[in-house]
Amino acid sequence: MSSLFPRDCLPSDFENAPLVGRVWRESPIAGPAVVTVRQGEVIDISAHARTMADLIDAPNALEIAAHAEGDSLGSVEPLLENSLNTPQQAPYLLAPCDLQPIKACGVTFAVSLLERVIEEQAGGNPARSAALRQEIQGLLGTDLARIKPGSDAAMALKTELQNRGLWSQYMEVGIGPDAEVFSKAAPMSAVGFGARVGLHPASQWNNPEPEIVLAVDATGQPRGATLGNDVNLRDIEGRSALLLGKAKDNNASCSLGPFIRLFDDHFDMDSVRAAQVSLSIEGADDDFRLDAVSDMREISRDPMELVAQTCGSHHQYPDGFMLFLGTMFSPILDRDGPGQGFTHHVGDRVSIATPGLGQLMNTVDRSDRLPPWTYGIRALYQNLLTQAERR
Repeated sequence: MSSLFPRDCLPSDFENAPLVGRVWRESPIAGPAVVTVRQGEVIDISAHARTMADLIDAPNALEIAAHAEGDSLGSVEPLLENSLNTPQQAPYLLAPCDLQPIKACGVTFAVSLLERVIEEQAGGNPARSAALRQEIQGLLGTDLARIKPGSDAAMALKTELQNRGLWSQYMEVGIGPDAEVFSKAAPMSAVGFGARVGLHPASQWNNPEPEIVLAVDATGQPRGATLGNDVNLRDIEGRSALLLGKAKDNNASCSLGPFIRLFDDHFDMDSVRAAQVSLSIEGADDDFRLDAVSDMREISRDPMELVAQTCGSHHQYPDGFMLFLGTMFSPILDRDGPGQGFTHHVGDRVSIATPGLGQLMNTVDRSDRLPPWTYGIRALYQNLLTQAERR
């Protein structure tokens, strides 16, 4: 595998970027701490923001990140190195969210729409994917990326596809008026930068889903962004969309990080809309390597529309939420044989990057081989109580 330098995992302008995250500390009390990064130095600001949900909701979050006093944990580079070790060594990075539910939007890019239809038609069998891809692309004859979901043109295309027998539940959420929004992971269950991500042992056809993830406050306003990997099991969801929960929510199947970049005058929602995101997959047991770059400008629904379809008068999130905006990648490069397409091998290193948010790196393993998820909301609140008593 190629060499990985910790500094390369930070935003290109990290010395001036308001970065906040969560770190596991062993002392003075073992547990998570909310941190900020200032000029490359990591500062524990837990005394001013007990949880990341509290910080994202704070009207003066930028001021807290920039000026709040706290323990110095040293340079950010050793923290990143600790996070990349196996096992990780404290202090190390956790997912930069805690109490927030983790929601995800599906089928928001034309390429992911096509691949979901292929999964459905293939019934979860990767050997059928190449032939189906060629057939479906030929039959559609339409640049789906140019179709605005819910528009008159989209509804006309729906009628045409129905007449051809090609209509799909994925087409419905891809070009219909309603976005697909699902629960990806429970609060406190996501893993962070450097951690191993999990594949359900029953899956034989799977892939990473690199995405930009919004940190949304309790009022429904995005306050920052990070990177995420919505680990995807193509064979399980392809057998039935009703297996989405099994395909999406497993031990360590959701990673986020390395930090949340708070929105300010230099990085905001327009920066998210204009971002280019790169994906790199490197095999540990073969010479496989995949590199690709895609553009958020190709998203079919504006990020603010996706926020509005998630949160509003119909549904509130009093602790805020994290929102995956959908993947622009569906790796199809043959790996294990002609016509087999792509699937993960245990040990793959997955890197997701964009200059404004840095790089999220994780190694692939099986969910049943990873440490069980044991540190939940009750453990967090017991830790916060212990900290309060020490003060």
